[in-house]
Amino acid sequence: MSRQSPFGHPFLLGFDEIEQALDRVAKAAGDGYPPYNIERLARTAQDPERLRITLAVAGFTREQLEVTLEENQLVIRGRQSDDKTRHFLHRGIAARQFQRAFLLVDGMEVLGADLSNGLLSIDLARPEPERIIRKIDIVAPDKAKA
Repeated sequence: MSRQSPFGHPFLLGFDEIEQALDRVAKAAGDGYPPYNIERLARTAQDPERLRITLAVAGFTREQLEVTLEENQLVIRGRQSDDKTRHFLHRGIAARQFQRAFLLVDGMEVLGADLSNGLLSIDLARPEPERIIRKIDIVAPDKAKA
């Protein structure tokens, strides 16, 4: 059984990239670790409206975390390794790895990242949409050539 695309309507031209992005996001949404919040920060006199992604990364050091921008994807990776010199009587906190990706709209700017109290916060600036109106000339076929 094939899946019907919501972007297959003839009035929706050039939306195939959005469909591919939605497929990518659906595949990446399976793992719930690490938990995260996304909040909207209101515009101030100094700053535009921003978004803040906060991930709970308790136990990770700054060196074990990596934040990259790959095309339009914000990718956060965490890598911990087992310390073989330690002997645990009970181990409830596992050393683990993760990768969490967020698809960003064109023009979204990553302002920076901060790690404090086990929370990794990444601030993003939302692009201000430009309202563009352009008049398209309608030309008539040249009747002099007939």
